[in-house]
Amino acid sequence: MSPTSFVLVTGATGNVGREVVRALRARGIPAKSAVRDARDRVVGEAVALDYRDPRSFACTEGARALFLLRPPAIADVESTLIPFIDEARRRGVRHIVFLSVAGADTNRFIPHHAVERHLVGTAGYTILRPGFFAQNFGDAYRRDILEDSRVYVPAGGGRVAFVDVRDVAEVAAAAFAAPDEHDGRAYTLTGGEAVDFTTAAELLTETLGRPIRYEAASIPGYLLHLHRRALPWQQAAVQTVLHVGLRFGQAERVDRTTERLLGRAPGTLAEYFAAHRDLWSIASTPTPPRT
Repeated sequence: MSPTSFVLVTGATGNVGREVVRALRARGIPAKSAVRDARDRVVGEAVALDYRDPRSFACTEGARALFLLRPPAIADVESTLIPFIDEARRRGVRHIVFLSVAGADTNRFIPHHAVERHLVGTAGYTILRPGFFAQNFGDAYRRDILEDSRVYVPAGGGRVAFVDVRDVAEVAAAAFAAPDEHDGRAYTLTGGEAVDFTTAAELLTETLGRPIRYEAASIPGYLLHLHRRALPWQQAAVQTVLHVGLRFGQAERVDRTTERLLGRAPGTLAEYFAAHRDLWSIASTPTPPRT
């Protein structure tokens, strides 16, 4: 990568994108953040990107590499992410690191599958297929933990090799640092151990000093739960499909790729809980004003 080029990081206000920017800066690799509103607070320079507005795709001008992330609210990638990829290539982006999900190469029912297929037909790409993030407990599951002291997902007794977002970001930065070495590769990224949600709830209980339980949701119950939390039906359906797959062992396999690429053991779920216990502290949650 030439000194005047940079990596454009999409989703830079989210868990993964934010960590990718930090990992790139730690390596001395210039980066810009692509966000919905260029006034959003990010590390470094920000540019505006709206996948539903092709005019904003000009933000890729001058970039030589791209970290591509699908926003959860976008399920139709054919009219959004794929045209964005094509425009990025036209404007000179040589290497794309795409944040996919484990199993996307064979599961055509999730949006990442179509993006992967499109990338495989081009030159200069790396696909990251992480399993479930440890950070889900501080994001997607956080409200249930705070309000109901429970983890509520339709995973049955399935085990998950949770991976820390920070480890995924370090792998992404390594791919940008040596694009030729990682060109055309697809990496499944997991943590070093698989645990079920009952065990995860027990770890949270130990960390927080208050009881947290795992309640296995039914499929219709979980869909309704997500919809009541204001998730659009299509987004709720994708999230439900991913969690139901856990019942059948789709995320329990521990893959040593993360350890091999990082040169160290990946972070554990217990370490993540210990480092972020304030996320689930009832005392730190603002009390809504009375009306």
